[in-house]
Amino acid sequence: MIELADIEAAADRIAGHVVHTPTVPSPGLSELLGVPVTAKLELLQRTGSFKARGAAAKLLVLDEAERAAGVVAVSGGNHGIAVAVMAGALGVAATVVMPRTAPARAVEVARAAGADVHLTDGMSAAFALMSRLREDGLTLLHPFDDPVVLAGQGTVGLEFADDAGELTDVLVSVGGGALISGVAAALRARRPGVRVWGVETEGAQAMSQALAKGGPVEVPLSSIVTTLSAPTVSQLTYDHVTALVSDVLVVSDAEAVRGTVELAEHAKVWAEPAAGCLLPAARRVRERVGDDARLGLVLCGGNSTVADVASWTERGRSPARVRVDQ
Repeated sequence: MIELADIEAAADRIAGHVVHTPTVPSPGLSELLGVPVTAKLELLQRTGSFKARGAAAKLLVLDEAERAAGVVAVSGGNHGIAVAVMAGALGVAATVVMPRTAPARAVEVARAAGADVHLTDGMSAAFALMSRLREDGLTLLHPFDDPVVLAGQGTVGLEFADDAGELTDVLVSVGGGALISGVAAALRARRPGVRVWGVETEGAQAMSQALAKGGPVEVPLSSIVTTLSAPTVSQLTYDHVTALVSDVLVVSDAEAVRGTVELAEHAKVWAEPAAGCLLPAARRVRERVGDDARLGLVLCGGNSTVADVASWTERGRSPARVRVDQ
């Protein structure tokens, strides 16, 4: 388990390399949900998501041999962008493995940053290729099974704890679990009374399935939200979520896409469905905890194009058609 000191050390290390993103009350979301809402705008982060934090934290602790070997990362989109951009900025060669279903923009940005990008048929195949490339000598920069990366993502929670007003409940999206693990560790240390809730989409339920089974298990992937589509969580993130998180809620792809549209309409921010999924979950949390709730939302990223959202919205008019095979 990481501690507050680990997250504070990561914050010191990455200062100057990443953005201290805004934490703002949202009148629009407060009116929509009927309780005060504060948003942490990680979609304004360098590379368009929180992932820059963990990537920078890890790259900055590599020794000379590890830097010289170059790094390899697997990603559904945002981690790949972050590793490519941050590695390029720090003079480290990067190889990024993504499923073919990853957003085209993520592939384009990673390549433009100088990364060697490999595409595979599905996320499980991407993780397998990453493992083979690591065996060939590349330095692994894992998206969630690394305490240094987890501490880097935890700096989101550190800033949220320092900058927000009163909060009772904070909602965080869950893929492999590094973000919610780090945020929960920081918040529970700085604001012990705050409850932390995870949110997944159907077809990307690695953490909720792990909680149901008593440990990490591999799950089939079918969600359109590739940035949350980890085939399994790690023991590291499972342990943190088990100890620090109240529950992990699961919403449909259609709800997540609708949440993206609602964030644009009511919060005036452009988010991806990995952040949009928080809104339907926030309604459920409010029902559980009552009208005294003071909600915090970690809007994790904004790397979806207008064309992406328009396509998902059109398919979402028939919920059975929203999912696509990974």
